[in-house]
Amino acid sequence: MELEDRVAELERRLAALEAGERAERAAPPEPGRAEGDFWALEGWKARLAEAGPAAEAGGVLFTGAVTLPAGERYEWQQAAVTEDVLDPGADAGRTADSLAALGNPVRLRLLREILGGRRTAAELTALDGVGTSGQVYHHLRQLTAAGWLHTTGRGRHEVPVSRVVPLLVLLSAAIA
Repeated sequence: MELEDRVAELERRLAALEAGERAERAAPPEPGRAEGDFWALEGWKARLAEAGPAAEAGGVLFTGAVTLPAGERYEWQQAAVTEDVLDPGADAGRTADSLAALGNPVRLRLLREILGGRRTAAELTALDGVGTSGQVYHHLRQLTAAGWLHTTGRGRHEVPVSRVVPLLVLLSAAIA
């Protein structure tokens, strides 16, 4: 990249940052919202402004820092620009399969139990209301096929690290 191009890019980014600061200073917080309530959102909007035209339509960000009942700690963030999320060429079948795997109350219960520390098939089949051992194994296979679980050996199941916070985000969004 030529020096002129680099300087022009820096000037564009600086102007975007300054414009964001001016807008932030000019707009008082919304009623019921304290200054700084949307610190993650403000940071995300600044990053989108830096991204330029590719991110003009905005995007989504989710993040979390979680300590599960069994003591595991997970930190995760994921972001996507709107254009990618709404891409009609995206694999809709894969997305539908992933969401469909969560569309069963027993599967949701099994995921919650696994996040809570019950990891073996024996512990899960002993729970009331989850069905027979064959039904539990069927649900575990569905969740594994959709990527919500993986087997760690000896009948133990875990939610993959990269799926813990996204799963909690989906559950939070569903009850909001």
